[in-house]
Amino acid sequence: MKSTTTELQIRRADERGRADHGWLQAQHSFSFADYYEPAHLGFRSLRVLNEDVIAAGRGFGTHPHRDMEIFSYLLAGALEHKDSLGNGRILRPGQVQLMSAGRGVTHSEFNPSATDPAHLLQIWIQPRARSLPPRYHEWQPAAGDLDAPKVLLISADGRDGSATIQQDADIHRLLLKPGQTVTHDLRAGRGAWLQVARGALTLNGTRLAAGDGASTEQPGPLTLTATHSTEALLFDLN
Repeated sequence: MKSTTTELQIRRADERGRADHGWLQAQHSFSFADYYEPAHLGFRSLRVLNEDVIAAGRGFGTHPHRDMEIFSYLLAGALEHKDSLGNGRILRPGQVQLMSAGRGVTHSEFNPSATDPAHLLQIWIQPRARSLPPRYHEWQPAAGDLDAPKVLLISADGRDGSATIQQDADIHRLLLKPGQTVTHDLRAGRGAWLQVARGALTLNGTRLAAGDGASTEQPGPLTLTATHSTEALLFDLN
């Protein structure tokens, strides 16, 4: 990664791996499938961070996973999920579905729209142990959190109504208006990854735009100030 300071590592949008499958346009922050970059194999327990655009009426057929925590964060459109645990639903923007693959599960993801693409972030996190029981969780914001600047989506203990993950990881959604600021305190021994989905902001003074990622393992406060209307995910990882 290119670094602007000794503390902050930047992964610019145009540095990511790209894949054009016709029906799927994908950008990979870390090595994935046919894209391999030894310098970008993941960050702590975060193993996959793909930005996908799925064409109308297309999707991923039924396929297996194991020993991975997998969730989709939808930015636009709709995504239909079905799995071998008997779960099935259509995900809308602002909602999260989290699947703990554990010792094995199969699932499919499909864009049910006949006209509109689905735009999403697909995230895989390594679990705390192998061969755990598979699980499925859903999250949608409470009425008071629809436009909240910082909301906890996923955590290990399910606090504040978050979905639970089988890893010591907190994942926050940021929705910031121009000029709005939020802070996050990174404790010693942990690492933070910020992924900007749309808009633009500064992280401790460093400008980041849509598609950019940034990481740090330096403990202390993170100050995020939007320069445009911004949507982002902030990962706090053991």
